[in-house]
Amino acid sequence: MTIGRDLINNHAFHETDRRKVAWVTGASSGIGKSLALRLALDGWTVAVSARNSVELDTLARSLEKKIHSFPLDVTDREAAENTVRDIEMRLGPISLAVFGAGTYRRDSLSTFDAASIGEMVGLNIMGTVNCLQAIMPAMTTRRSGRIAVMASVAGYTGLPGAAGYGATKAALINMCEALYPELERQGVQMTIINPGFVDTPLTRQNDFPMPFLISSESAAEYIMRGLERGKFEIAFPWRMKVVLKLLKALPPSLRFALTRRMLREEQT
Repeated sequence: MTIGRDLINNHAFHETDRRKVAWVTGASSGIGKSLALRLALDGWTVAVSARNSVELDTLARSLEKKIHSFPLDVTDREAAENTVRDIEMRLGPISLAVFGAGTYRRDSLSTFDAASIGEMVGLNIMGTVNCLQAIMPAMTTRRSGRIAVMASVAGYTGLPGAAGYGATKAALINMCEALYPELERQGVQMTIINPGFVDTPLTRQNDFPMPFLISSESAAEYIMRGLERGKFEIAFPWRMKVVLKLLKALPPSLRFALTRRMLREEQT
């Protein structure tokens, strides 16, 4: 069973479409790169976007005629809209859009910085908003398509060291939940992707143990399976998802008792 067939069954695009076109942002490295390769190997024509045009071109050359480079700074709203037009003019209607462009910076009380958090908000939230604004009119007009937004299990609850990052991911989760009913009414499906720790250039800067760490290739497989099933939320690995959802469900007194322990470990 391929992702293309299951997406059709979930009304992601019309059965008469002969060419499956996906657009992946944040595709120069990490999960986005692995997912773009996985989609291409599964028969998709993939448009890849990121700011690093050199890495994009290298990726496109690895699977010529299947992966196509469209450099983009997602914080540029006009550029995002132009990119959608360029992709659809060159490759055809976008059936699947995966918005994975984002950044991560660890913080603490001593390093809490408005400028740094502002950059994360600009890229993680507004960069996604710009891409959503660019793609939603085309998909709702066709009454088909699927949009997947990369958030994080860090968006479930507040964790020491992730005040800024977690806040941006919580905002994305909330935004997708809000958009889901209206998009569904217009024939467009919405998915939120919540990874745990994945081995990427961003997480390699961490100087603490990362439980249940998986490779970006494994992350891509989780995402593919979730898309095949038409799921709203794709969260992985399951143990990380369960731990943080249980943490969120605890009364504040118990939840903070546990997060205080995390703080002590960081300070020792």
